[in-house]
Amino acid sequence: MRETPNFIDATVTVLHREDGNTDRLVRQLKLLGLRPTLQWAPLTVPETADIVMVDADQGFDDLLPWKKDQAPCPVIALLASEAPGRIAWAIAHGAAAIIAKPVSASAVYPALVMAMSIHQERRQAQDHINHLEERVRLRPLVHGAVEKLMQARGIGEDEAYRILRQCAMHRRLPMEQIAAFILAGAEPLPEAS
Repeated sequence: MRETPNFIDATVTVLHREDGNTDRLVRQLKLLGLRPTLQWAPLTVPETADIVMVDADQGFDDLLPWKKDQAPCPVIALLASEAPGRIAWAIAHGAAAIIAKPVSASAVYPALVMAMSIHQERRQAQDHINHLEERVRLRPLVHGAVEKLMQARGIGEDEAYRILRQCAMHRRLPMEQIAAFILAGAEPLPEAS
């Protein structure tokens, strides 16, 4: 994240029992332009807010309906305990920042920025992983097209791969897509250039 996010009108669900900490937190969130709601009931995915803050001291597995890599929004843990199990619970449920209790007004904005930034980085990393996994899954197509070129043209594997790569570059398409076209017969076998 290169720029500081704007939180005006963002919704925040605070999963915490009402107490002095939540009073200070809600007041600070409103001062920052956010629209907080306070509840102590399990969250369901359709009602997910732009940001979720959760009491990690009292949190339980069904409170948040996702695991770390599936959090649909930034998650911030509210934590008074130093217990490793509570910290691990927060991390396992996607917390990207922690606000220590008792809540200090000056801790809220930095936690929001950090959680937003880390959430964005996690999503970009997951998108990249998904892209790479798809390419690996389609790798047999490339291998099949290379074999077809080798047999049809009487050339070696390196030359067949070079021809396939060159064809993909000229067409500005992924190699996997060109390979699929060749194997399906929708694309004539490219010539060496």
